[in-house]
Amino acid sequence: MRYISLILLVSLLFSCQEKINMEHNTLLEDNYDELSIYQLPSEWNTQDGQTIEFKDLRGKPLVVVMIYTACRTACPRLVADMRMIEEKVSSKKMKDVQYVMVSIDPVNDTPEKLKQFAIDNQMEGPEWIFLQGTEDGVRDFANIMAVKYKQINPIDFSHSNIISVFDRQGVMKYQKEGLGLVNDEIINRILTVAKN
Repeated sequence: MRYISLILLVSLLFSCQEKINMEHNTLLEDNYDELSIYQLPSEWNTQDGQTIEFKDLRGKPLVVVMIYTACRTACPRLVADMRMIEEKVSSKKMKDVQYVMVSIDPVNDTPEKLKQFAIDNQMEGPEWIFLQGTEDGVRDFANIMAVKYKQINPIDFSHSNIISVFDRQGVMKYQKEGLGLVNDEIINRILTVAKN
């Protein structure tokens, strides 16, 4: 009887210690750098209809741009730049980089429209994620990214053309503004972030 009691006591102690360790690990996981986008409380819809937060992307380097699907001027060039960046980075055997396209037009860019846009632009693999947020969430994220945008008519926006690179902790490490910027500098920055 005493032996059974001892076994139960040891089991109980191990169970309590395991629970304490799990709670400690959860606290550590949520202890983000003060500059991390993983602290943003906003929720986003993906092109596959899932609801996520930015912290769900933690652990992967992120290459992020803000676009909208009805754009006929700058966005097609940004999309082409992102495809070229993905091609060059993956050719260097960096497979865990996540390429994130955030819509600045959450009213019109539904998950279904984003899905079709991904298909039309051959960006269907798991490395690509398209996000639709709320208008407030998009505005907050644009402020963090230093992206300026303004609706100029019901279907068009004027906006900055910025590619941003975030490390695995969600901290911005590099930004480049402009179009047609796929060069060794941005590829090397992404590779450096991905190796850390």
